[in-house]
Amino acid sequence: MNLLINGEQRQVDRATNLSELLLGLGFKPGTVVVEHNKEVVIKSELDRHTLAEGDRIEIVRFVAGGRDPEPPVVSSPEVSENGPEAGKVKSKSGAERKIKSSKSRGPKNLVIVESPAKAKTINKFLGNDYLVEASMGHVRDLPKSKMGIDIEQGFKPHYIVMRKSNKIVKHLRKQAKNKTGIFLAPDPDREGEAISWHLAHILGENNEDANIQRVVFNEITKEAIQEAFRHPRKIAMNLVNAQQARRILDRLVGYELSPLLWKKVGKGLSAGRVQSVALRLIVEREREIKNFVPQEYWSLEARLSSERGENSGKLFISKLDKIGNEKAEIKTRDQAESLRKEIEGLSFKVAKVEKKERFRRPQAPYTTSKLQQEAYNRLGFPAAKTMRIAQSLYEGIELGDQGSVGLITYMRTDSVNIADSARQEAKDYIQARYGGEFLPEKPPVYKSKKGAQEAHEAVRPTSVKRDPDSLKAVLSGDEFKLYELIWQKFLASQMKPALDEHIGVNILAGTKYYFRTTGRRNLFPGFTVLFQEKESDETPPSGETDKEVREEEDDKDFRQNELPDLTEGEGLKLYELLGNQHFTKPPGRYNDASLVKILEEKGIGRPSTYAPTIYTLLTRDYVNRKGGALVPTELGEMVIDLLVEHFPKVLDVQFTALMEEELDKIEDGEMEWVHVLRDFYGPFSENVQTAREQMKNIRREAVATDYKCELCGKAMVIKWGRFGKFLACEGFPECRNTKPVPTGVACPEPNCGGELVKRMSKQRRVFFGCSKYPNCNHISNKLPKQDEETNGDEKVPDTDKENPD
Repeated sequence: MNLLINGEQRQVDRATNLSELLLGLGFKPGTVVVEHNKEVVIKSELDRHTLAEGDRIEIVRFVAGGRDPEPPVVSSPEVSENGPEAGKVKSKSGAERKIKSSKSRGPKNLVIVESPAKAKTINKFLGNDYLVEASMGHVRDLPKSKMGIDIEQGFKPHYIVMRKSNKIVKHLRKQAKNKTGIFLAPDPDREGEAISWHLAHILGENNEDANIQRVVFNEITKEAIQEAFRHPRKIAMNLVNAQQARRILDRLVGYELSPLLWKKVGKGLSAGRVQSVALRLIVEREREIKNFVPQEYWSLEARLSSERGENSGKLFISKLDKIGNEKAEIKTRDQAESLRKEIEGLSFKVAKVEKKERFRRPQAPYTTSKLQQEAYNRLGFPAAKTMRIAQSLYEGIELGDQGSVGLITYMRTDSVNIADSARQEAKDYIQARYGGEFLPEKPPVYKSKKGAQEAHEAVRPTSVKRDPDSLKAVLSGDEFKLYELIWQKFLASQMKPALDEHIGVNILAGTKYYFRTTGRRNLFPGFTVLFQEKESDETPPSGETDKEVREEEDDKDFRQNELPDLTEGEGLKLYELLGNQHFTKPPGRYNDASLVKILEEKGIGRPSTYAPTIYTLLTRDYVNRKGGALVPTELGEMVIDLLVEHFPKVLDVQFTALMEEELDKIEDGEMEWVHVLRDFYGPFSENVQTAREQMKNIRREAVATDYKCELCGKAMVIKWGRFGKFLACEGFPECRNTKPVPTGVACPEPNCGGELVKRMSKQRRVFFGCSKYPNCNHISNKLPKQDEETNGDEKVPDTDKENPD
């Protein structure tokens, strides 16, 4: 298979996972840090990460810092087990050679970013006086083994260096010695500011004279990097405190609620401040669908034609709209048939023709949520996949002689702002390629939503001159699709609106039956010459009435692009009058796009949390996929019922949105982070104590079945666990036999006699196997005549900080 290893295509024939790849390249797994498709993989997980065609692999050796200038080869030297401090590396032959001491002449300044890919892209813009290193994300966090928060001492957090970061921290401390300046350049958001703060603490705790500064940039281009380094600043503690408050809030909720679920339902479950509210939305939507009662209604469609001149014989369709002055409401077949017979013999004529010119304006360039929504609707990308690809485009793609180039601006943003330089470049490009008639008189300015981080920009290409076709040879198929979407959306946002002529025709049958048809004719394409805005595929929000939903659907059905040139008063010929039966539809299930949309609309979470939230719900088995829809499992519904009963405030959508607003106020310096935590924790801790005593204990409940234990002969009972229901022997703990609950579907293998049971693979994908395994090895991805179910197909770094570790 072909892999992209440290920026270059390599043919790999034998390795099936990361561990085998490293050994084949001559590395000991413990001496390097590996990124697999932008996900940092710890040593113990290397053999679980299987390789696939086109995967991107970054391999970082601790001794060198940053990223290797060339892809590793079998003959590369190995790092001594003692690490960088030994001052030596050992070659394959066993011979030792010295490496340069940190005291030797070298770069005067140290720059620290999160990832090797970003380090490589930035390094070429700074020159020889700068050494660029990667921290591989966060280096300090709350401990996994305990809560790590001293509530009595003002919610003081106890941070520790993470185990995966020990060698990195040691190396960064060494590199920081004797440096004139230390520049912290993680991402320009709360998370990036917090990473910088932790790095500053680590590098400055034993070095009071260290000159540590923060630099921020929204795109990785030469101009942006050099401008950022001309204006370094101190770490913004308001941003740090906002992130710290969020982290502590999520730890308090997760660390209190998750063990409660372990005790009452099953081990391995989790609850979170944002995660659980998102699950509640999915569960409530599913119940709304199940409780929905379809209402029958009918419509009458007339197939008509003009009998005048060149329009003669051109058929068009019109729908009965009004009877007299009242809206036509046809509820039954008999009513529809009665009206049809009455109208069929009447004469038809054009009562009124309305023509209006309307502008269709382009939408703003992408925010994170809009990018995730449109990438799902247009490309079929789950939110996690979109963010993984966008991260790669932001941090840098190898462009031959140009080296690694960042192709888009920072992809976690809720702002639609555009830099003046980018707006001017877009103007010049549109003028040259499409002509001045496609340029608006004034550059369009879009308004960000309330609370957006205005210092950020929208997601856009770093240069519109790099059109998608020019990059097709260097981008993977999915990278090309997403870049093209971002490029087209941004350029279209800077173009002139489209101009349409909207035509509405009222047609009178007899004296009181009014039919209505509409059409649209494009007069000037404007931005649509590049990018067609699509009507949303989502069903209307559940708050709309059946009547509103029906009218909107019917209006879409009868909107025609072309109508004959009709004049008021002219007669029309009726060819056919049909009655059509309809039923009102329930609201649609959430998918990645619609869930992200509702979370943003209700103010739940931030751009960085949407994808991890969906990922967590899938991996916890709270939600499955059916087609593209997110469907709650029985376990997910049970957990939500328990949490809503005992923690109504934490699971309240409005309360969660209010907490997000307070975090924004901390960032703006309007609130103290400790006060926010104190106000939340008092009532919350009381609820926890009550729930420990009163919450229903599902784990202890057992439902009798007719199945017998094949080990001891006692009855099997249904219990709840980490992945939902399972069969357990009632003789527990003397007999510990357990097995999946049969689905009731017979195994299709001849003469087997077993039943299919739901199982889960190591990669956290659902499949169905035979209950008689290992005597029968039948497996399938879905049950016969059922929609395919998948679970946890997205793979992203587990960045959800809402759960106990």
